[in-house]
Amino acid sequence: MCGKVAFRNIMNIILMGVDTLINERTTQTYGILLEKAVHLSLEIFILVMERDLVLADVFRPLYQPLEIILSQNHRQIISLLEFVRYDYLPQIQQCSIKIMGILSSRIVGLVQLLLKEDVAKSVIEDYAACLEFRFDDFQVIENTKDDVGVLILQLLIDNICRPAPNITHLLLRFDVNGPIERTVLKPKSHYSCLKIILDNLEKVTKPDINALLHEFSFQLMYESCLDPLTCGPVMDLLSTTKYQFFSKHVGTIGVSPLPKRNNNQALRISMLHERAWLLKIQALALHVSDISSSVYREACLAILSDAFGHCAENMKNASMFQSPGTPICTSSGLMNRNKVLELLEVVQFRCPDTSMKYPQLLSNLRVESKIEEILRNSATSEFGGVYYFSERGDRLIDLDAFHQKLIQMSQELHTQLSESEKGELKESFHRMLKWAWRYNKNLEEQAAQLHMLTSWSQIVEVAVSRRMSLLENRSQLLFELLDASLGATSSPDCSVKMAYILTNVALTCMAKLRDERFICPTGADSDAVTCLDIISAKQLSNAACNSLLFKLIMAIMRNESSETLRRRQYALLLSYFQYCGSILDSDVPPSVIRFLLLEEQEGDDDELTLQNVLKEQSELARANFAIIRKEAQAVIDLVTKDAIHGSETGKAISFYVLDSLVSIDHEKYFLNQLQSRGILRSCLTDVSNYLSKDMSFSSEFSQRFCTIDAQFSLLLRITHHYGKHGSQILLSMGALQNLSSCSLSGYQKKGSSRLNSNVVKERAGEIDKKWSLTAPVLRIITSFTSLVDSADFLEVKNKIVREIVDFAKQHQSIFNSILRENISGANAFSLERLNMVVSILSKIWAYEENDECSYVQDLFSMMHSLFSLDFGSLNFIQSPNMIENQKSELVLFGICFGLISYLYFLATKKNMRFQISDGDNNKLGQQQPTLQMVSNLLNSVTLALERVGEEKYLLLNKVRDLNELSRKEVDEIIKVCMKQDCISPNDNIRKRRYIAMIDLCCMAGNRDQLITLLLQVAECAITILLVHFHDEACAEDLSSFSDELLPLLERLEHLKEVNIKTSIELAEKFGIY
Repeated sequence: MCGKVAFRNIMNIILMGVDTLINERTTQTYGILLEKAVHLSLEIFILVMERDLVLADVFRPLYQPLEIILSQNHRQIISLLEFVRYDYLPQIQQCSIKIMGILSSRIVGLVQLLLKEDVAKSVIEDYAACLEFRFDDFQVIENTKDDVGVLILQLLIDNICRPAPNITHLLLRFDVNGPIERTVLKPKSHYSCLKIILDNLEKVTKPDINALLHEFSFQLMYESCLDPLTCGPVMDLLSTTKYQFFSKHVGTIGVSPLPKRNNNQALRISMLHERAWLLKIQALALHVSDISSSVYREACLAILSDAFGHCAENMKNASMFQSPGTPICTSSGLMNRNKVLELLEVVQFRCPDTSMKYPQLLSNLRVESKIEEILRNSATSEFGGVYYFSERGDRLIDLDAFHQKLIQMSQELHTQLSESEKGELKESFHRMLKWAWRYNKNLEEQAAQLHMLTSWSQIVEVAVSRRMSLLENRSQLLFELLDASLGATSSPDCSVKMAYILTNVALTCMAKLRDERFICPTGADSDAVTCLDIISAKQLSNAACNSLLFKLIMAIMRNESSETLRRRQYALLLSYFQYCGSILDSDVPPSVIRFLLLEEQEGDDDELTLQNVLKEQSELARANFAIIRKEAQAVIDLVTKDAIHGSETGKAISFYVLDSLVSIDHEKYFLNQLQSRGILRSCLTDVSNYLSKDMSFSSEFSQRFCTIDAQFSLLLRITHHYGKHGSQILLSMGALQNLSSCSLSGYQKKGSSRLNSNVVKERAGEIDKKWSLTAPVLRIITSFTSLVDSADFLEVKNKIVREIVDFAKQHQSIFNSILRENISGANAFSLERLNMVVSILSKIWAYEENDECSYVQDLFSMMHSLFSLDFGSLNFIQSPNMIENQKSELVLFGICFGLISYLYFLATKKNMRFQISDGDNNKLGQQQPTLQMVSNLLNSVTLALERVGEEKYLLLNKVRDLNELSRKEVDEIIKVCMKQDCISPNDNIRKRRYIAMIDLCCMAGNRDQLITLLLQVAECAITILLVHFHDEACAEDLSSFSDELLPLLERLEHLKEVNIKTSIELAEKFGIY
């Protein structure tokens, strides 16, 4: 019989229709036989459809896929799909649903076809009735592949992302005649699968029977919320009050105990997935909801209340900051427990081991390696492997395929074995099949556990990062989440994958905790802010911080770990140290705070408060050191192992961890540990090797750059934290020799016209990276100059001076290029390098008699160009950011201080005397320093002191009057400081004033620093002038010059007494000046 005849005969049976079959089944004796014929016909269709695509690709155009043939007569397709209504034999319904799944993936216009034939409504109702009957069934279905409810839900899930309108849109009653995204869903009014699903998800009854249906129903709702077309209508529906039972489920079924593994592992797995999809729905709702809408805002508050036990006091209040201390409200009344923490407890359990212990006989017969080879092959059973993918996407062992492989192996060994060994081999293979069954179940449970934990992390991270303003007691909540996450990570039941997820949650919470500390304090009834708010930041207690650090150290030291996990843990440790590093805002100097507190209160209470805050910070630093000190050997061993043997990313963050450990070292303990392990010497060698290699522009150099930068950070921390002692240790290890061998001159920016643009851009990026490493090299050299004893500065045997001089000579091209760079076009990075070069040369180059490098002339030329400038009117340091302008000005005067210090050494140590002004005595036209130049600098300093003192006075007045400024004026202050990203349009005036006050205090602090530096410059300049006036040989020529200098000195004296008196008094009182 040919294919066409077979198709017509089978199709004639199907075209008889479902109504005829129902009638014949109930009235005729042959009805059962007809039922079987229909069932077999549908099975044949499914078998053909599963294979015909391959044949069509080979024999096209002679052979056409079955859906093309069926599409020639729409009645054929409708007849196949209508059998879902036939409930006498579930197998027929299953076949019809499977055919619907195949056709929906192959026929793009299937929905339009059903609409055109006017059967869409009946199909919707038939599927809804079938699903409803399955939900109401009391019979447990062992094989999920035969569950019509599961098949329908999988059909809906598979089609949700297909081109619109698709079968899912039709069966869920979306508007398939118009834009899907504009549908208004009304499941209470329209009978559909959506109504059945929502009704059953609200009740969640018969979990032992319907667990899989509940799981896939939650998954379908999540997928529909995620799809861009269905997201809007579904989210609008679920945000209404009648469907807020989703958030209530978090506190009910979400935290209910799981079934025991031995009693019902399948139910245990399904309930884990069910809770995972529920949490994902809630996390997605929190993420995408527009809280400017009252409906969405109320829905978000309900989710937060039911999940976290903390919500805003009034759901209708649009304020982002609520008053603390009010009762916590939820949709079901008062609630104080954090359900999220209970959910974490539910998912914390040790999964059973999936490893296999082979019987001794298999090892003796060398069958073990063959079985492992079979299991290593990841192919599915259809392609010769032993695996298949479950309805959840888990790759499991196909027991039938695995059994066949074992039988083949047994037949190969049959002739080699005795009868007793054959029986033992059969028993061993039977045990292997049992192991494979347990492996599948245990793997499914592990996947379900990770799925739920991932979903838990999503709702926590979304709530913390996006909806934190809707929660109360935020610092306490973040601490609870951090504490629970770290506690779970250090648990022996926690796998590496789970620990990684939990560490990511902890990182998010720690980052938010740092943000919380410096946001505007809440709780005040008025819109006014005071300086006291700055020191009233939300800081965890020292005991809470110590608890977090202890658990974090335990988590890092866990037995089962990986480098990827430790990198995240190291990042968390760095974030913790940053949180503990400064209770006060690091940009606000304590001197400014003290002054403002005295101005506001005129009492000692706030001063005492500030002292207590600083005392607590000091105690916390000591406690942190003590906690790490207890596990120091193991911690440093682990971190140094990653720093030496890890990947480049792992090395970089490990060195940053060592840097942070040094920063809290109070006893030079960590310094000794690093010395004994050779870490510092290794850093110097790595830096030297990296900077000495030729530029090859390979990816290896880019990867190594971050590691080298981290090693520089550690070396600089040694010199900064331990001062001269740290610098001496680096010198004793040959730091100067290592740095001197670096080929820094090869990293200056150059271009080549022979290279194409892509190569030029690539090389320019590499050179920029290498060029940026000159700054840390110069910083280290600058730290070494602190070891130069001024009393022995001119001694020839001063080894440190000699070595630094040799370094400057070896890198003459770098020094010259920096010194001769046009200051008017310099950025902050260039100014910083120039400041360091000037600082180095001002301390050591006065010793060098031979100026073959022309450094002296470069310094003198810079003096002539800088000392006569009015820095307040310079355009090249004007940027939109006022704070950056102040920092640039501070660096410029730092350069002037280095230059005038050099003249100071020449005048006081080498007894050099300068001409009054440029004249005929210049040697070969070379520029020489003059007293007029010093006077010009003193004049610039005087003008700067007048201006800066006035600026500071105005800034402090503006802080005092901040509460009287309008919102527009406050926003102008924020805009000038480039802090617009710190506020949103919804932020109230109190928060805006708080941010503005921080910025103003920061600028006032910068002015204080500059005043101190200007006074030091003025002191050096005046000393140089005094040396010349006290020298009898020079004094007689200075009479006319002194007449010019006298008004300047009078202005300076008057300035000290009047304009900056407050700054001087405060500086002397608090040890600044």
